[in-house]
Amino acid sequence: METPEQPSYIGADHQIAAPPVSRRRRHIVLWIVLLLLLLGAVIAVVLIRRHDEAAEKAAAAARAKVVGIPITTATAKKGNIGVYLDSIGTVTPVFTDNITSQVDGLIVQVHYTEGQRVNKGDPLIDIDSRPFRATLLQAEGSLQRDENVLAQSSMDLARYRAAWERNAIAKQILDDQEKLVAQNEGTVKNDQGLVQFDQVQVDFCHITAPISGRIGLRLVDPGNVVQAASSATLAVITQLEPITVIFTIPEDSLGQVQTRLRQKATLTVDALDRSDQKKIATGKLLTIDNQIDTTTGTVKGRALFDNKNDALFPNEFVNTRLLVRTLQGVTLVPSSVIQQNGQASFVYVIQDNVAHMRSIKRGVTDGNTTQVDGINPGDVLANSSFDKLQDNIAVSVSNNPPPAANSSSKPSSNPSKTGASSKSTGGKTH
Repeated sequence: METPEQPSYIGADHQIAAPPVSRRRRHIVLWIVLLLLLLGAVIAVVLIRRHDEAAEKAAAAARAKVVGIPITTATAKKGNIGVYLDSIGTVTPVFTDNITSQVDGLIVQVHYTEGQRVNKGDPLIDIDSRPFRATLLQAEGSLQRDENVLAQSSMDLARYRAAWERNAIAKQILDDQEKLVAQNEGTVKNDQGLVQFDQVQVDFCHITAPISGRIGLRLVDPGNVVQAASSATLAVITQLEPITVIFTIPEDSLGQVQTRLRQKATLTVDALDRSDQKKIATGKLLTIDNQIDTTTGTVKGRALFDNKNDALFPNEFVNTRLLVRTLQGVTLVPSSVIQQNGQASFVYVIQDNVAHMRSIKRGVTDGNTTQVDGINPGDVLANSSFDKLQDNIAVSVSNNPPPAANSSSKPSSNPSKTGASSKSTGGKTH
């Protein structure tokens, strides 16, 4: 028989009970249990999802292996492609005339209208010519008088010579008369010069177009006084047909351009708009400058354009493409089929519904077409689904392009897909 535990005593009359189990400890144990259960549930969900994803990937791989990855294709072709030098240029007229006055006077009439097309010799401006005509009349009068004085002295000289032959006069009289005739001839020449000068002054009062072209905005009005010593411009005429474009050629490409020029070849130059998308006009290279600009490492070239439709405007900025030569009978492919792996380029050649990776060497690019080495004309190349393609993988050629991939999809883990297809650079050599 067990003896019941006796309570402890402190002193004679005070009794204290044993301490109960802590509630905090029970709460901690409860939370730990709940966390362990929650963690187990999360792990179970993750394992189930991974299993489902693995099953889906396996099923997709099995379907792809049987059906093949749907792709669109392009065919390599044999053809010609141009080697271009791209640059920027400025439209520069062949002639630009700034017309100023060469006499002092009052403008009495302006014949042209703003923006008018004028031909060489068309009247532009009239300056009051009355003072110059009066001076011309005086000079003509002096010339007429001195011509008669010369005629009189010439007749006297003829008489003196006849008398001298008869020994009727002294030799001194004949010599004096000869010198008098020479003096009168000089006076007549001086008068003729004055008449011609005054006639030129009169002609300067009637200003005509020195070239054919388009005239600019009106700069003077009737009633304005102009001076020959002033540099004020009365009108500006710019030739539009033909017109030239001045552009730059890199010094590294100067050799091949000079070689073609020495061969008397006609090099075509295309002028494109500021966006480098629309061709404005086509001309030919006239010449290149005689020295290289050391600050830019380029040399200037001038191309001539007919500009019959006025597509090119003076001082307009344009992009230029100089056709240096044309490669004949090379292999051409769309630029979109070319893939990059670092510095290396490759394509997928389709044979028996299987994609084979083939390394290539890129050459000239013109628009969306690129010249390549490493494949043959007639080879069928993959042109889509590059994120799914691998070497020796089955494919299914479709005429319709595959649907666009979801932007949130993960990139392919294929290590060969380290770069996208190269973008066309418009006729540059690589």
